[in-house]
Amino acid sequence: MPDESCPVCATADIICGKWTILVIRDLARGRSRFCELERSLAGISPRTLSLRLRALEEQGIVDRHTFPEVPPRVEYSLTSKGRALVPLIDDMRAYGREWLGVTEGDCRPAERTAPAVAAA
Repeated sequence: MPDESCPVCATADIICGKWTILVIRDLARGRSRFCELERSLAGISPRTLSLRLRALEEQGIVDRHTFPEVPPRVEYSLTSKGRALVPLIDDMRAYGREWLGVTEGDCRPAERTAPAVAAA
């Protein structure tokens, strides 16, 4: 059982679910619709994507905006709490390049949608 008083464990508990970090990576580019996320995350099932988005929404990381249209349109975006995870993704990208020899390929850069918060 992870130590809930450890900040690393608490963060890992949020982002270590399968596909979760990649959903956050893709939403770091800005608002996205379900079908766009599904296309960008080749191999994810609609059910898994729906579960990940719902969990991230419950944790305050993702915001779901429903437009009153027919058919209904739903867009997802990162909250400020979610955008605070983008530097983690950038660090993972740098680690993969430097230590694992992985090139970008299909991995898109996480473009910040808000200014980064300076570390205290």
